[in-house]
Amino acid sequence: MSESDWTDLVVGERMQVDKKFNEKVAASHFSSQQWNLVMTAVEFEVENADDPEQARIVPDTSKVETILPELERVEQRRSMAGAGGPGDAGGSGGSSGSSGSGLFDSIKDALGLGGSGGIDREQLAAAEEMTQMYADDLQEKLEAKGKWDTVREAASDG
Repeated sequence: MSESDWTDLVVGERMQVDKKFNEKVAASHFSSQQWNLVMTAVEFEVENADDPEQARIVPDTSKVETILPELERVEQRRSMAGAGGPGDAGGSGGSSGSSGSGLFDSIKDALGLGGSGGIDREQLAAAEEMTQMYADDLQEKLEAKGKWDTVREAASDG
């Protein structure tokens, strides 16, 4: 089986874990929008799938660094919307003044040429920790429903 085969087996459980995990997201420093962005950059794997005692779901967070600039932009937009009040969203022209170079900044960031050049290690660590918590919750759900062995075996066949 391919990797997608085992992940196809857990779609329902992931939806259930997503709902419960929203509480942990709300208690974290990530907004729902930021968390959804993190999850688009993460793939889950079953580590040691051949060993029933050692097998576990782990997140591959190697692509999370690529979305960190966008996480920061989401936070900046949230902060600006909060400062402007609920009625200012449509406003008069929106991006005038100092933010007029936003398009160029976005392009430079996408090319790795913009900003401070560094990544936010704290935010990366938080994303890695949260995705591991999610993976643990998913595995616990699968074990509780008696599906873990089926999922583990499907992953080991891939």
